[in-house]
Amino acid sequence: MIVLASGSPRRRELLENMGIRDFTVRPSAHEEPFDGTLPDTRAVEKIALMKGRDAARSAGEGDIVIAADTLVFLDGRPLGKPAGEAEAAQMLRVLSGREHRVITAVAVLRDRAEYVTSVVTRVRFRPLSEREIGWYVATGEPLDKAGAYGIQGLGGLLIQGIRGDYYNVVGLPVAALAELLAKAGYDVFSPPERT
Repeated sequence: MIVLASGSPRRRELLENMGIRDFTVRPSAHEEPFDGTLPDTRAVEKIALMKGRDAARSAGEGDIVIAADTLVFLDGRPLGKPAGEAEAAQMLRVLSGREHRVITAVAVLRDRAEYVTSVVTRVRFRPLSEREIGWYVATGEPLDKAGAYGIQGLGGLLIQGIRGDYYNVVGLPVAALAELLAKAGYDVFSPPERT
């Protein structure tokens, strides 16, 4: 059985897009604080691993647990999910007209084995007016997303360009995940069994 340790509808959809239809959603309640003493990628990987370990406690033998964490970094500072509309608007103001990094770490755990990696994508916002920021915040979309935007939704209107993996910005780098799953003994490229 595959266990997705995330309540994110975007991650569920991306798993299904990979051809993985038979999985259980078991969001991790673990909230690991960002460890600023580690390099950015390692700090995000640590959070993903902690979420995976939390979900693995209730997994059965042979189950595969998938956990992920996404953070936005601007000037070396992590931007998580905004606490409310005012913070979302402030995040969008500082991202306006600038390039930032999105790091998603994904962890795959099976029995005692743990595999983790992170992917970095650079995203450039176009310059935003206060009117545009106010409109976007009022949609409610930025309130549950790292960096206060969702590239796959209305937030795509704010993006001038990206360098790297689009799915990483959505919240699950699918190519990197496929490699980790293969290491854990699950091949996404083998055809599904017919019944």
